[in-house]
Amino acid sequence: MILLSGPCVIESEENLYKIAKELEFVRDNHDIDFYFKASFDKANRTSLDSFRGPGLDEGLRLLQKIKNDFGYKIITDIHESHQATALEQVVDVIQIPAFLCRQTDLIVSVAKTRSIINIKKGQFMNPADMKYSVLKALKTRDNSITDEDFVNNANALSAKYHIWLTERGSTFGYGNLVVDMRSLVIMRRFAPVIFDATHSVQMPGGLDGKSGGDSSFVPYLARAAASIGVDGYFMETHFNPKEALSDGANMIALDKLKKLIPILSELDYIASRSI
Repeated sequence: MILLSGPCVIESEENLYKIAKELEFVRDNHDIDFYFKASFDKANRTSLDSFRGPGLDEGLRLLQKIKNDFGYKIITDIHESHQATALEQVVDVIQIPAFLCRQTDLIVSVAKTRSIINIKKGQFMNPADMKYSVLKALKTRDNSITDEDFVNNANALSAKYHIWLTERGSTFGYGNLVVDMRSLVIMRRFAPVIFDATHSVQMPGGLDGKSGGDSSFVPYLARAAASIGVDGYFMETHFNPKEALSDGANMIALDKLKKLIPILSELDYIASRSI
């Protein structure tokens, strides 16, 4: 089971280390392929006044320290093509944010690195159309791949070339997201699929210049995704979500995450036996 977890944004070195320390229980679970997640820059905040993070250079310095001190693999977001080369030196997974999932130059720049690519499905996207984003990455990594190869063997090719897709909900009216669980099945035809349980309960712009959310639904959606069958989970976490500087309303608290992981493992096993 893949797990991507950590704070939404790097708030400070102290907080980053505190959360990393609390997640050692995941690292020590040999049934979990764990990646520590934190963003060095939140470039798509609702307000100009919102906290964005320490920036690329300082952010990568801190993520490298986490990698060295805890032995964690690292995932973080990319926002501009020129950042790919620097990110490749530190992070194991480069994540393309949902709003940028169709950006050809961004996908190509990441595909030219050695890092795993995690492309988040746009809130505005038909899940079936995510195959085109996957194809951009695949053909960059191996230009001998044909459309026919993809039709016949898409998921295996994506796994071979380390390309993942992530579901994070779809826009439903104003300020709300819903998850169509069919999208997990559809996108899994193209690539291994991660379910983002915390951003799926987000309410964009719901707090007068900030995004809101309802984290009480995170365990329910994660369990639903596990029952359908996914390859992993994305869950942002914090020791005190109410004080988090980004996306606190939809984060799962560390103590609740510890209780949820074993349940997801059981459901994953059951789903793997399904017809």
